[in-house]
Amino acid sequence: MKITDIFKKQRRTFSFEFFPPKKYLTAVKFGINVGQLMKLQPSYVTVTYGAGGGTQGNTFDLVDLFQNKLGFTCMAHYTCVNATREKIAYDMRVLQDMGVENVMLIRGDQPKDQPNAFPNNDGFNYGGDLVKFVADQYDFCIGAGAYPEKHKEAPSFESDLDNLKRKVDSGADFLVTQMFFDNRYYWDFMDRVRKKGIDLRVIPGVIPITNYNQIKKFADLSGAHIPEALQKKMEAHPDDPDVIYRIGLEYAVEQSQDLLSNDAPGLHIYTLNKSRAAIDLYESLAEEFKDVKKDFEKSFQPHFPKYPI
Repeated sequence: MKITDIFKKQRRTFSFEFFPPKKYLTAVKFGINVGQLMKLQPSYVTVTYGAGGGTQGNTFDLVDLFQNKLGFTCMAHYTCVNATREKIAYDMRVLQDMGVENVMLIRGDQPKDQPNAFPNNDGFNYGGDLVKFVADQYDFCIGAGAYPEKHKEAPSFESDLDNLKRKVDSGADFLVTQMFFDNRYYWDFMDRVRKKGIDLRVIPGVIPITNYNQIKKFADLSGAHIPEALQKKMEAHPDDPDVIYRIGLEYAVEQSQDLLSNDAPGLHIYTLNKSRAAIDLYESLAEEFKDVKKDFEKSFQPHFPKYPI
């Protein structure tokens, strides 16, 4: 099922992002966590595609697992890094053969070991280049990235919005934002987006801060700002992971409820392959925000295994 068809049935969507585990032990933990998250019946799930193609095979394998073994509607990430016309064409056919109908097309970060990855020899230097090529050649539902605090490499908000408009005009069907922690960035961004003539669904990306040092590193790399008051709360408990977890979860719940109360079209939760925070966040939301389960047809038809996960 295309995610745009899900939008027709679900006023709000709740989705989860995963990445392929690299080691056996983390794969076992991943399986347990996915089993827990299955019970929440998400609208769809996404699987990230590693920079430089390092996890491409694992990404496609995981997409196949979600889509064809577990019954999720799944969206595969795909980046411009090392992309050629021939490679993109081949990979899109692989996804088509799997029955995948949804792709998230982004430029991707330049790998540290490939300082000359951009400019790309075949002209795939921005997410919009990839969106246009795939939209012109294939019948996928296409998601694209959006940056409420602007892309870290963009010289200005206006230039970033110009790039976003090009992605939309090239064929993107909906947008998912980079993580952010202050909702004012999202609402200011939405004002700019609508004034730019972009009327697609823009789903906010949320991540509970359950490991402060880890998330702060991600935030610094992406240009996302963690509010000073929240930083001070967490930095006051450097050696107490339980307190950090509680503070982070409470903040994520408050942030999510504010977004949904003001008619954000759902949540995209960056899980970091961990189930506890995502489950606690979802279960903490007020009942009136859980209409995905209660009032609309579910896109998720799980094929539950015969053994307990």
